Amino acid sequence: MIRILIADDQTLIRAGFRALLSAEPGMEVVGESGTGRETVRLAARLRPDVILMDIRMPDGDGLDAARSILADPNLAGTHIIILTTFELDEYIVQAVRVGAAGFLVKDTEPEELLRAVRVVMDGDALLSPSVARRLMAAMAELAPAPGAGPPLEAITGRGREVLALVGEGLNYAEIVARLFITPLTAKTHVSRIMAKLGARDRVQLVVAAYESGLVRPGRGTAV
Repeated sequence: MIRILIADDQTLIRAGFRALLSAEPGMEVVGESGTGRETVRLAARLRPDVILMDIRMPDGDGLDAARSILADPNLAGTHIIILTTFELDEYIVQAVRVGAAGFLVKDTEPEELLRAVRVVMDGDALLSPSVARRLMAAMAELAPAPGAGPPLEAITGRGREVLALVGEGLNYAEIVARLFITPLTAKTHVSRIMAKLGARDRVQLVVAAYESGLVRPGRGTAV
């Protein structure tokens, strides 16, 4: 059973999410909150598997709450999906940098939201297509000069190829097709890279690929 906490300052939106998620087999809404501080408190007490987190909330916004929750070692198994009506670049970059596993706009189709919950529970990360495009554009503007990001000395040659493709936004199936490897090999490479870089999920690998200079904005993979 996937245990979910809904954090949004609008009661009607929380009710809609609760109805959708509670009707889905294998999912359970264990709590609701309307402020950032309350979300942090409930997360510590309930230890949910997934938190659907609005960005704009009173008494500490969603980004501050996410930062506190993801820094708590007792909540290492908690995944946060940011939900918002806004697609502002600074929100997207901040959300992935604090460790959010997904970023979806609130007009996302119900099926996509349900899929997002399952995807992050499987240890992957998810961005809606429009948000993924904006993340890439934002990283192109905000990433530091190549070499200023995380060092990649511990990443092997094939591992760098995989990281570069993740940085370009390719999913597992596309990586498999590009490198002629098995799905298990692709997932093993990604898991090892995440462990070596201390990344929580694939979204943070995108950021690492840009910040290390492995992927250069507008030019594809670095040589």
